[in-house]
Amino acid sequence: MDTKTKILIVDDTVDTVELLRKRLRSEGYETSEAYDGEECLSKVEEGSPDLIILDVMMPKLNGYEVCQRLKSDENTKYIPVLMLTAKSEVRDKIRGLDIGADDYLAKPFDYKELSARVRSLLKMKAAREKMAEEEKSEALDQMLDEVAHEVRNPLVSIGGFARRVYDALPEGSLNRKYMEMILEDVARLENMVKQLIEIKSTSLLYMEPADINDVIMKALDALDQELEENAVNVETELMDNPPVIPADKEQMQKAIANIIKNAIESMTGGAGVLRVASRISDNVIEIRISDTGRGISKDKIRHIFDPLFTSKIYGPGLGLPFALKIIQDHRGTISVESEPEKGSTFTIRLPLRKL
Repeated sequence: MDTKTKILIVDDTVDTVELLRKRLRSEGYETSEAYDGEECLSKVEEGSPDLIILDVMMPKLNGYEVCQRLKSDENTKYIPVLMLTAKSEVRDKIRGLDIGADDYLAKPFDYKELSARVRSLLKMKAAREKMAEEEKSEALDQMLDEVAHEVRNPLVSIGGFARRVYDALPEGSLNRKYMEMILEDVARLENMVKQLIEIKSTSLLYMEPADINDVIMKALDALDQELEENAVNVETELMDNPPVIPADKEQMQKAIANIIKNAIESMTGGAGVLRVASRISDNVIEIRISDTGRGISKDKIRHIFDPLFTSKIYGPGLGLPFALKIIQDHRGTISVESEPEKGSTFTIRLPLRKL
């Protein structure tokens, strides 16, 4: 299944919507349509598009009002908006740009020009998202250094003294139970610090020829017991004869395993289905990991790759940043699509490079 760029067309003129729908779909985009401002906001709420083509003169809410609402909402402010209007006065363009429109085109427009502007806005969006991912990776590196230096040593002292106190307390003592709780928390923090140091060590990769299908299967095998305990049914659809690519097999296996672990956690409480597929698409190797779990809400999906992000579904927060860092170190990308109560799909894309 291809992941197509999604464009929302918003115009109260049916002929304009139909023209744009046909032309954009012929270029390979996925489209949805709205015929007034309120319907536009509803469609954006249903599924965030990659770009919005927005007419100004519409019933219920005009394009200026819609754009202003989109740009004032943290969840939609970065969606590129190309405004269309029958007005060509400079003051109208200024008004649209002042409220956050990313580009402006007067009607009647030349479709070739509109298409070029769409491509330009999508390229800028991709560049901004890439920069944001790199900033997250830098923030993770900085956090790792701080935690390793500031937390590890005090934690060793706390754990050591707590164990001495625990051993000195009589059996059945209420304080002994409190110390058990402290030791459990110390062990959890020690494990987290261990994970942080492990993430830091991924900066040094051992690149060698790798069969990505073999890496995927080893990640699944390593989690076989967890999959069985949680009654998760695994379906694989791996490509035949995959090309060999340079990769750190051990680190890539960990990255894939972390994504699968999160999928398992999202499917606790009932039998679920984990689907893992690989294929070649647009000169990249694409790995798709899908689950039938609880999904991720829109307000959380932007933060799941942030260090130490915690939610009831994905947390306490190092598995996915770890996976992101490894994939970026392989010059790849990772994206996610999710729908609450229906599940999530993580897509890893790794470039085909010569050995």
